[in-house]
Amino acid sequence: MADKISETENLNAQELDAIYAISRVVTRASELDASLDEIIGIARTVFIFDNVVLYVHNQSESIEPSYARAIGRGRNSETDLAWGEPIAKDVLSSREIVVRQEITGDFTKDRMKDRYFLGLPLIAGDQKIGALVFVRYGGPQFTPEHTHIAEYIAGHIAQLYEHGNLVTQLSRLEAERQLERLQDDFVATVSHELRTPLGFIKGYATSLLREDANWDEETRREFLLIIDEETDRLKELIDNLLDSSRLQSGTLRMEFQPMRIDTMLKELKLRARSFSEDLDIQVDQVVTPLKIEADPTRLAQVFDNLISNATKYAPDSILTITLDSQDDHAHITFSDQGPGIPTEDLPNIFTRFYRVPSRNKSVRGTGLGLFICRQIINAHQGEITAVSKLGEGTTFHIYLPILNHRSGEENSKS
Repeated sequence: MADKISETENLNAQELDAIYAISRVVTRASELDASLDEIIGIARTVFIFDNVVLYVHNQSESIEPSYARAIGRGRNSETDLAWGEPIAKDVLSSREIVVRQEITGDFTKDRMKDRYFLGLPLIAGDQKIGALVFVRYGGPQFTPEHTHIAEYIAGHIAQLYEHGNLVTQLSRLEAERQLERLQDDFVATVSHELRTPLGFIKGYATSLLREDANWDEETRREFLLIIDEETDRLKELIDNLLDSSRLQSGTLRMEFQPMRIDTMLKELKLRARSFSEDLDIQVDQVVTPLKIEADPTRLAQVFDNLISNATKYAPDSILTITLDSQDDHAHITFSDQGPGIPTEDLPNIFTRFYRVPSRNKSVRGTGLGLFICRQIINAHQGEITAVSKLGEGTTFHIYLPILNHRSGEENSKS
């Protein structure tokens, strides 16, 4: 069939133009059905048919319709594809062109019941792709000239499928390679993050157990505090890893319930003392009350993470939390006056394991906090974004659907 494509000397000028137009469609093809629509439209300018079905030969050695168009006289529904299957099976078993006709022989009846078939194999190299079946209702029958031009059309459609299969295989291969890279990066990052606290714990525990060392009480207490802090860090890392994995797979259980977001923010100021006694938090609420549907525990996890970040990266700043409403959403902001986030880092801060380089080497994190925040907010049908300017600070914006608005919509629909 591929050799047939290059033998165009027996085609007239109109047919040559059509074949070259079809070849250009194949060359630039990006979406299979759209390309087939274009090819069939071009083909019908030089080759008359009423219905066409493309059957694909699958791995189980059976055939299944992949594409159908009913565009001429006496056309069947495009979902009624049984008429072409016997022709397609004969084509695939013989790998030859099949020309057949079903004629009633009674010209006093409706001639549109007479059907003329033309089936062609779709073969690329040694690969059997499928069969292309044309039908005419009421005649005329397909001539050798019709068969000749149809061979070119079938050859280009076979190339289109071969091109599509190659693109699919390359895309699948690239996706597999990308997944392998992500898995390798994940394992490397997790190994590094686990090794750091484990190294501290192991080191200080070994020092305390040395029989040749006589540690005073203050030193022993200092070592134990470090072990305690690193154990907490290790637990936080493991919890974050589990949360991020469950959030990404959609298996983290959320327990949604109606709640007052304004009340939660008021309580947040008291709970924030656990992060730092010196942390200065201001809560400004333009609207009250404001009810949303949320998982209080997971939403608190988001707020706690944003407060923790402010404590780490802007310890001497005032953290201002505001609440207002925008359209049908509660709008919550967390604003600090810290060093800010560089422009080149800002698009990546919600990416798993991404950490903005800090001048303060004592600031340590897992690179999972903001990733988890976004996943939780997304699970609430909300949105979280960040704006920042170096030397002026960072503001996180959270948008959550207002429950009253939802209820109003549902009531109006009912």
